[in-house]
Amino acid sequence: MPDALHGWIVLRQEEIVWVAGLISLALVCYMAFVFGRFLVYWAGSRHAFEHNKPAEPGDPSAFQWHLVIPCRDEEAVVTQTLEGLRAGAPDAHLWVIDDDSEDATRDLVLAAAARDPRIHLVQRRRPHARIGKGAALNAAYREISAWLPESTDRSRVVIGVVDADGRLDPGTLGQVCNPKAIGRPDTGAVQIGVRMRNADDERPLPGRGRTANAFARALVRMQDVEFQANNAGMQLLRRRTGSVGLGGNGQFVRLAALDSLTAEEGRVGRPWPERALLEDYESGLDLRLAGWRLTHVTEAQVSQEALVSLRRFLTQRTRWAQGNMQCLRYTGRVLRSPHYTRSGKAEVMYTFLQPVVCVLLVLLFPLSLGITAAGLVLFPAETAEFQLRFGPWMLLAFALATLPMVFWGLAYRKHVHTDRSRLTGLLWGVLVWLYAYHLFVVALRAAVRLLLGRNGWAKTRRNAEKVAVGAPTALES
Repeated sequence: MPDALHGWIVLRQEEIVWVAGLISLALVCYMAFVFGRFLVYWAGSRHAFEHNKPAEPGDPSAFQWHLVIPCRDEEAVVTQTLEGLRAGAPDAHLWVIDDDSEDATRDLVLAAAARDPRIHLVQRRRPHARIGKGAALNAAYREISAWLPESTDRSRVVIGVVDADGRLDPGTLGQVCNPKAIGRPDTGAVQIGVRMRNADDERPLPGRGRTANAFARALVRMQDVEFQANNAGMQLLRRRTGSVGLGGNGQFVRLAALDSLTAEEGRVGRPWPERALLEDYESGLDLRLAGWRLTHVTEAQVSQEALVSLRRFLTQRTRWAQGNMQCLRYTGRVLRSPHYTRSGKAEVMYTFLQPVVCVLLVLLFPLSLGITAAGLVLFPAETAEFQLRFGPWMLLAFALATLPMVFWGLAYRKHVHTDRSRLTGLLWGVLVWLYAYHLFVVALRAAVRLLLGRNGWAKTRRNAEKVAVGAPTALES
């Protein structure tokens, strides 16, 4: 081989090694940044969770309460829900939105309303029905507004949103109107805690085998840990940063705050975003951008049923991830808003970008493996040196990202299930770590849906619903 040709090949090899090393280093730095970002957020959530100071309950009689229950084919749960809400909030008006159900939901609500004058039916019909939860909530807002006397002090009227399978803890309304929550005139909305009431169900799948029930129990438990530990810590951190997020179950909004949103052009009678996949979280963004304070109350909770089907669970979480990605359009408004502090803006951007970060990690991981594999074949010495230099740091970052997830299992045992052993708490923590990997799956699915322009969803089926074998988990709207 001529010396010139040999020199050119050696030069090309050096360039390839340099480029491959640069890409690998960029990947390592990105993953380290993601892990570091996660650790900072976790540390803030953990501190807020461990140092939460409850407030004294307020006086519910100082406010007028209207609980809104969106229903779309909810005959399996609506009667029990109305009974539970009446027991937990005896003086509240219950407004059931029948979003053109195709089952007996309407008839069951009318029967309940005949026995209880504080139960009201909000009837919707296609083509205006079944277009999203936000549109259904807006229909209830308009009916409640029309029903109230003109002389009503709308700052003293509170609208609560409860899922069709939701049940409020006793004393919830007193906690919602405590002096640090709706009891403060500048508070526009309050989000209470959420727990899974079937978390201790030994046979979540009657008629199925031991393995299927063991998996279902673990899935249900992880949802309870997620809401009562992970999400509680996150919301308490947000309470500090002024960026509390509202959920679809257990949000309470001052009617005057909703009125302020309808003053915007094109939103008359529509305070909730319509056709949004996360109308609950987006409504919280709108309220904060309008200058209202939002807060979170952990001392009161709404219970719901955790999903026992992995398929239905992934369907639900894909919708949430896609809705989260849709919120990216708020980025400019949040960053320019005088109502968000710097820490609040940082927290919101963390939330906005979480699914995007997951998608990038999913895409970059095989790229990293491919570069390493090619390097081991073509340039074994250089690749081995690079791995020896940066491999331990990658393993350390992986370990640091694992340990915080284990903490939430231990914290859940300490604060929620003191009757269980520390070993059980540790086991729950390990399961939380494994459970967290579903975020990568649903983020990728959500990104694909966005690229395909698919945005419609129906509700995920309830555990109690009886369906034919092979029936879809959640239909497109």
